[in-house]
Amino acid sequence: MGSINGTVHKGNKGGGLASLLAIGTANPPNVVYQDTFADYFFRVTNSEGKVELKEKFKRVCEKSMIRKRHFLLTEEKLKENPNLCSFMDHASLNTRHDIMVEEVPKLGAKAATKSLEEWGRPRSEITHIIFCSRGGVDLPGADYRIIKLLGLSPSTKRIMLYMQGCFAGGSVLRIAKDLAENNENARVLIVCAELTVISFRGPCKDNENFSNMIGQAIFADGAAAAVVGAKPIPETEEQITAHLREEGFTFLLNNQVPTSVSMHIEKTLVTAFSPLGISDWNSLFFVTHPGGRAILDQIEEKLDLKPEKLRATRHMFSEFGNMSSASVFFIMDEIRKRSMADGLRTFGEGLDYGVLHGFGPGITVETVVLFALPLQT
Repeated sequence: MGSINGTVHKGNKGGGLASLLAIGTANPPNVVYQDTFADYFFRVTNSEGKVELKEKFKRVCEKSMIRKRHFLLTEEKLKENPNLCSFMDHASLNTRHDIMVEEVPKLGAKAATKSLEEWGRPRSEITHIIFCSRGGVDLPGADYRIIKLLGLSPSTKRIMLYMQGCFAGGSVLRIAKDLAENNENARVLIVCAELTVISFRGPCKDNENFSNMIGQAIFADGAAAAVVGAKPIPETEEQITAHLREEGFTFLLNNQVPTSVSMHIEKTLVTAFSPLGISDWNSLFFVTHPGGRAILDQIEEKLDLKPEKLRATRHMFSEFGNMSSASVFFIMDEIRKRSMADGLRTFGEGLDYGVLHGFGPGITVETVVLFALPLQT
């Protein structure tokens, strides 16, 4: 399907470059459409009296470029757990945590099952698992629980990443590459499962905390899995921050984030692709984390990209919203499916090289060089 980073290192115990062997995705069945989300959100949180705030929130939803999103939390679940609907309920963390501990590995297992089925090899050949999620911290963790759900060997080597944020889709690929290339016969199962249960909350009381509501307008639930074989931007620490508090997971999204990302995005490409002699960014396929419409617009402008370069990212953002670390795998799967449907030469929209960008708190940017393997004829 594709290889991760285009350089062969001497002493590679894995016998070759790390390659993406299969991808699987999953979402909760509950769907909410963005054009009615403001009405839904203010109704389920018993906040319909906040008319002015609702109108402001509705404008954010309209401009978001999102068509629909998937959520584990249904209206019925919210009625059963009314403390999740408050903006500042200091007794809600136990409720959120209990749901996350139970549901994160379940959703991850659904995506992993699809990935393993596509891979088509015995599950006993999985040697490592990397699990990533923003919530559900527990001992034993989601990495242990999913091994039992999937029936993997108890001796499967585990890595658990909690609270990494949206850039972690790149982080898990980086770690998987190292494991696959430095361990003989390694087959690494990556699982990213993200639920907004940890951060869903009712509307704020004033404009001072409105950035939390922007998160309610763009984040969504989803999981992605993949089988793999064979740096922070300076002075931006406060632009994307998140905190686990008694009322749940809260975040600050500064309006300078799109500008900061776009200002530094070309530097990451120069660093990654100069050794390969590549400087034409339109010669690459792009797997870009959908942090928001403004981020995508400014990246496109800064790199002078043709509109089709971010087509897959914009489509997945429209259909699923921002699913944090899982988003980039949805985008890769979309690129793969379109390449096959169009009869192209490689899985990367007919191109040889591509780049995966994950953006998250810090601001941290994970940059992964991708090499698209030829389509089978």
